[in-house]
Amino acid sequence: MQLTDKHREYWSRNLRLTAVLLAIWFVVTFVVGYFARELSFNFFGWPFAFWMGAQGSLVIYVIIIWFYANKMNQMDEEYGVAEGDDE
Repeated sequence: MQLTDKHREYWSRNLRLTAVLLAIWFVVTFVVGYFARELSFNFFGWPFAFWMGAQGSLVIYVIIIWFYANKMNQMDEEYGVAEGDDE
């Protein structure tokens, strides 16, 4: 099957979005954890490093998933490949 320019553009945008979100995931997972000892200020009464490790990163992961799902639904509609489109 030959890919059209529209298919290439769709996958290019999809890959860019995925790369950006994976970079955010990497920073939240590894960079913040690596520098956690230097983040020694209180956040809602808890040390920030503890809060980020226990709660903050999970919140960020859920936001990443929500953002990806919404953005991909928008792109699917824009490119005519949304679920339920039987064209």
